[in-house]
Amino acid sequence: HVQLVESGGDSVQVGGSLRLSCTITGSGENTYYMAWFRQTPGKEREGVAAIDGAGTTAYEGSLKTRFTISQDNTKNTLYLEMSSLLPEDTATYYCATGRRVGTVVAPLSRGMYRSWGQGTQVTVS
Repeated sequence: HVQLVESGGDSVQVGGSLRLSCTITGSGENTYYMAWFRQTPGKEREGVAAIDGAGTTAYEGSLKTRFTISQDNTKNTLYLEMSSLLPEDTATYYCATGRRVGTVVAPLSRGMYRSWGQGTQVTVS
């Protein structure tokens, strides 16, 4: 059983930076994929960034220029470094983990993830 707890959300000004953390309890096959998603009221939860057990990363659209996903296996923690924040980055951010599926690398599809945290709010204004 995997448990995920996000932290680091805050209210920041446009152009600011934040680092989100996700502490992961449980490991092994259920944490091969790790990712960050975000959601705003009335919209679908969207993938932001993902990393897999081989270290391959993926980002949604142009977010790669401003966001960086990383993991610290010694601390069982997943991070999302966000810079040059924009008002459209305002959302609740969730971390998620999932099992490996075939040769799929670092997926950003919500359906690939089984375990989810409760979310942390990021507000940019």
